[in-house]
Amino acid sequence: MNSTYPDSAEQLLRTLPTGLRIGGQSVPSITGAAFDVTDPATERTLTSVADATVDDALRAVETAHSAASVWAATPTRERSDILRRSYEILVERTDEFAMLMTLELGRALPDSLAEARYGADFLRWFAEEATRINGRVTTSPGGTGQIVVAHEPLGVCLAITPWNFPLAMGTRKIGPALAAGNVMIVKPASETPLTMLALADVLTEAGLPAGVLSVLPTSNAGGVTGAILSDSRVRKVSFTGSTRVGQILLRQAAERVQRTSMELGGNAPFLVFDDADVDAAVEGAFAAKMRNGGEACTAANRFLVHSTIAEEFTTKLTEKMAALRLGAGYDAGVTLGPLISADQRASVAGIVESALASGARLRLGGKIPDGEGFFYPPTVLDQVDAYAPATREEVFGPVAIISTFQTENEAVAAANSTEYGLAAYFYSRDIDRCKRVATALRAGMVGVNRGIISDVAAPFGGVKMSGIGREGGSEGISDYLDSKYIALT
Repeated sequence: MNSTYPDSAEQLLRTLPTGLRIGGQSVPSITGAAFDVTDPATERTLTSVADATVDDALRAVETAHSAASVWAATPTRERSDILRRSYEILVERTDEFAMLMTLELGRALPDSLAEARYGADFLRWFAEEATRINGRVTTSPGGTGQIVVAHEPLGVCLAITPWNFPLAMGTRKIGPALAAGNVMIVKPASETPLTMLALADVLTEAGLPAGVLSVLPTSNAGGVTGAILSDSRVRKVSFTGSTRVGQILLRQAAERVQRTSMELGGNAPFLVFDDADVDAAVEGAFAAKMRNGGEACTAANRFLVHSTIAEEFTTKLTEKMAALRLGAGYDAGVTLGPLISADQRASVAGIVESALASGARLRLGGKIPDGEGFFYPPTVLDQVDAYAPATREEVFGPVAIISTFQTENEAVAAANSTEYGLAAYFYSRDIDRCKRVATALRAGMVGVNRGIISDVAAPFGGVKMSGIGREGGSEGISDYLDSKYIALT
């Protein structure tokens, strides 16, 4: 699929920051090394960015530590105002950030526009939360004195962000950390570092003091993050990514008893009961499956549909999937871009091939197109056993896998038959069933008759192997604060 960049993209690529962000400045790596950032739609190099080393990581920790006490003492109103100005600048540059994410991530521009708005909202939300950090004063039940509880910033925090939401996963971590008075080092995904570097420029323009935020793109993720976590001055790590990497980070954080927030893998079920509004369920299923082209941890991964409506649901969902236009995300009219890499496409194709080999029926797609770019077509499979190997893996692509069930208990059991528990969705018009199923599903987030559940004002996170802690909502700032008890007579 041959594409040329629009003029806005060409201009953007000429003005991008490509250095490390340390001490409020864009600087080269100590070694001068750099690595390439690739356009998934063309497999061509967009630009090269500075490649952080372990020495760069230690320099960032020192810089952050030097800024920590001053930032912690900064009045919450000042911290709030900086985050609010950052939000306003980001909103003004929505189109630029959307195009930048489309270039480095590959996704369709409408999805990038949605993330640009969503990501900006975290800065606004936590600007408001900054001034609402409350303690409490109570009298001891025994009458021996007063109990004073104060909340204080942790200090130096590390954020490790994923490639699939390069802006929103950054602002969801940076917003509460800065609002609470912490300083932060961000290690963005090597596939999509440009958005985070551009965001750092926005925060600097909004008045963020030097040293409060560092950004370290690197091709040596394990070495750089390992060096940071080995430093006793670092008190928290927040990670969004795979469960396998999260387990490694948890072991590293345990060495120095550092606080952790882990938003890890998912295997979200999407249940459609026989009393559901099928048309509404199809709309919700499409939204839950195809947000970000399916490359989302909250994406519906397994569709469990009552046998009496399975054919109607599958036919209508297939029609919606077939209407997607595959192409470079920045081309006009495109609604589905490429996957992030050749490895990711191979993973998706492997899951589809496994399902077909096990007896699944192919209703749409399933064949890698010829030409450049990491494209995979919208694909629908049905007649898949609810416990088949293909339902055990996180697809992370535009593939809908449909199974059937007969009873509510059967559906819930299949939905819960996974080590993951990030998100779950279901459709039903029976209010009693809605209450029962919402309670029975083992997931940190449950969508009832809706396919999009992410909200800056709601806590985001999972249970079981899907993670620890919550981001967003009022709960999001709590994970960046220590509680101190002061006993007064």
